[in-house]
Amino acid sequence: MKFIKFKKSKSFILGFCLTFIVVLATNWLILNLTAPRIPILGFHSIIDSPPPNTNNNNAPTQEPLDIEYTKQDLQEFLDYLVRKDFWFLSTQDLYDYFIAKSQPLPPQRIGQRPIMISFDDSYKTYYTNLLPILELLEQTYNKKVKVVLFLNPGSLAKDQGKSTTHLNCGDLREGLRKGFFDLQSHGLTHKDLTKINPQELDFELSESQKQLRQCTEGLDNKTVGIHIAYPYGHVNKQVEAAAAKYYLSGYLYNSRIFKLGWLRSPYQIPRLSVNRQKTSERLIKMAERALKVTVKN
Repeated sequence: MKFIKFKKSKSFILGFCLTFIVVLATNWLILNLTAPRIPILGFHSIIDSPPPNTNNNNAPTQEPLDIEYTKQDLQEFLDYLVRKDFWFLSTQDLYDYFIAKSQPLPPQRIGQRPIMISFDDSYKTYYTNLLPILELLEQTYNKKVKVVLFLNPGSLAKDQGKSTTHLNCGDLREGLRKGFFDLQSHGLTHKDLTKINPQELDFELSESQKQLRQCTEGLDNKTVGIHIAYPYGHVNKQVEAAAAKYYLSGYLYNSRIFKLGWLRSPYQIPRLSVNRQKTSERLIKMAERALKVTVKN
């Protein structure tokens, strides 16, 4: 008799545990599927599409690097986002409205889908190819597209216009003054922050911020250099702790989408990597994963 009662009790406990696990898993799945998603796309150099080879000697044209993206595809992608009324986030927008939640959502943003468009390193093409696209979109639709530049100020050109490969302070100042560029840190010289000593780490972080602010002195630069994207996307606990002394948040490069409520740390913000293999149509599909902003967000 006691054995039968024990068996029933054991079956009840087992059934209860299984039910609890199923309910927990279901709730997790629902939260995961319904959590507001914000695509944060990470680009590198923006190049012109190579023209067809017209040389009589049939010499091969130089193949673009995998991390490069054509301005033609980028313009097509951004044009779509503007027409579909996406909300182009700055790093401070993401922090204020979705991470720290220190500011109420602007009423005019309710119903829009948020997205962040970011670019790494200090390529001159952000001035020669990207900025004209942003200006054209504003002229066409009367809407301003803000993009984030994660910069290495240690590699900025010093000659104010002569370099064809690297940005200079004048380029950054123009993009900032016109309201197109959100200028943030990518480390001073693009060193792997996880592989340097504490003194060098502190210098890479602090000097990057200092030089970006010096570069934009005299402009509205209170939000310049207060967020960072880690070079190579590499970070550890030591780097996070050091970054927290100077920056409000840190960005990875890990091909994952930002989900509201699932962020473990403001210093581990995920980004979706972009390369030339991803067509504008594929980027549009990535952007369409964003959920519309609601009052509850």
